[in-house]
Amino acid sequence: MTGTPWLHIVRVNVAPEIEAEFNRWYEEKHIPDLLGCPGWLSARRYLSEDGGPRHVAVYEISGPEAYASPEFAAVQGFGPLTPHIRDFQRQVLTPR
Repeated sequence: MTGTPWLHIVRVNVAPEIEAEFNRWYEEKHIPDLLGCPGWLSARRYLSEDGGPRHVAVYEISGPEAYASPEFAAVQGFGPLTPHIRDFQRQVLTPR
């Protein structure tokens, strides 16, 4: 990695009846899988308190190369929970 990390932000809603399953999958499977990919440096989850999609994940990545690995291609997305994901938003922030 050279320079300041980029930020990769994901925001989603999920149906209330699968929220516990979603949280378990995200913490136990998805985050470890992503952090095992080249260029994925850190992850932190939040809940939005002021509108917009409720579940927010903020990742530090090394740069655009983080999206190019076969490891990332194998784990990106929401896997078995995809049918329950609503209001998906993604934002990528680059350092100034």
